[in-house]
Amino acid sequence: MSVSNSTAVWKGNLTEGSGTMKLGKGAYEGPFTKASRFDDGPGTNPEELIGAAHAGCYSMFLSAILSKSGFPPAEIRTTAKLHLGAGPAITLIVLETQAVVPNCDEATFLSHAEQAKVGCPVSKALSAVPMQLKAALVK
Repeated sequence: MSVSNSTAVWKGNLTEGSGTMKLGKGAYEGPFTKASRFDDGPGTNPEELIGAAHAGCYSMFLSAILSKSGFPPAEIRTTAKLHLGAGPAITLIVLETQAVVPNCDEATFLSHAEQAKVGCPVSKALSAVPMQLKAALVK
């Protein structure tokens, strides 16, 4: 199996410092600050990157299990909303997915969507956090 890596550098104290995060293969490098994490400042934050990873993993996993069941999807769009609460701590993850899956009925789709929520590797890694799924089959 492969090993993925990313790096982060932080300079200074929490309130006045800043940092950069970089994906291992160089597809993304960007700044983060206290303001980008806890307020609405420019840049990204760790939760946003976790959310992107979760949305991507979930979409790929759902595609795989649908395809294996004979329902290859035309498109899957997933958003992961990570709620940051006191502590700070990630207190809730809400996955919202919409998929175009030809010849698939809603009950079958929803069953597979729930399986993907539980089974994707990132969901497994984040299993200590409460997770909700809002799934819709788009025709």
